[in-house]
Amino acid sequence: MIQDEIRTLLDSPPLGEDAPSIDAIEDTLTAGYAQALALEAERWRLERRIAEVAVDLGAKSQNDEHDELTQLGQRLSSADGDLTMLRELLASLRSRADEVRATD
Repeated sequence: MIQDEIRTLLDSPPLGEDAPSIDAIEDTLTAGYAQALALEAERWRLERRIAEVAVDLGAKSQNDEHDELTQLGQRLSSADGDLTMLRELLASLRSRADEVRATD
């Protein structure tokens, strides 16, 4: 999981023999940004589907739509949390990359 890779890099020493290379940091940043974009796309799909289900609920009230709306809301909340955590980790890793570049 990308969050684990980022944490591993952040837990590594910034300088010295055991420090990750700037290439490793940049590769992980790229993968992290790609994951963030995928999470944002999932959020948009979920929001669109929630709106569709809500419109259907206005027209007819059935338990299936209520259940789906509940599941969609839970998935959206989870995606929001994942995206927030990933953005925080990426910001920390971006700072680390800047520090490593400054020492070169």
